Amino acid sequence: MNIVIIKYNAGNIFSVEHAFKRLGIEALVTGDKELIQKADKVIFPGVGEASSTMKYLQSTGLDKVIPNLTQPVLGICLGMQLMCTHSEEGNAGCLGIFPTEVKRFIAQKHEEKVPHMGWNNIYEVKTPLFDSRLENQFVYFVHSYYVALCEHTAATTNYIQPFSAALHKDNFYATQFHPEKSGDIGERILKNFIENC
Repeated sequence: MNIVIIKYNAGNIFSVEHAFKRLGIEALVTGDKELIQKADKVIFPGVGEASSTMKYLQSTGLDKVIPNLTQPVLGICLGMQLMCTHSEEGNAGCLGIFPTEVKRFIAQKHEEKVPHMGWNNIYEVKTPLFDSRLENQFVYFVHSYYVALCEHTAATTNYIQPFSAALHKDNFYATQFHPEKSGDIGERILKNFIENC
């Protein structure tokens, strides 16, 4: 199986590559549009800032390629946020795959810190990305912006408020958390993406 990890100005690309190596899968890290389009499955990772990243995607033409992919695509963290229509981070227009917006967390209590960083459970899990064994399991988050619950929510987490821990629409899947940093649970989610999506 030909797995491609989209290479662009994002921070967690190689940790995602190593997560697949732990599963015995050699993924190709590339920004080549033709190779991305020919892949069996595509990973769209991301750690960074939304508006500058969107400018980079626009400068390379990847902003046109990604929404038109027809194979299974998995967005991770910033990758998930960029798949939405708009982000409050830098007032960025995004890829518009998921018809929802990305908002900044606003702490309601002193103990609520932004960014949200650490382990939280996911619940109400849906879609082939998750299986029943993943209900209420803990995964690793690092983010200051979130996607509210919507019709495409595929898993929920509660921090400050309930929000979308994962999204799913057609061939597009996405997680706000980092499966590559979530131990055995994260590896199971990546394996589900490869085998079931």
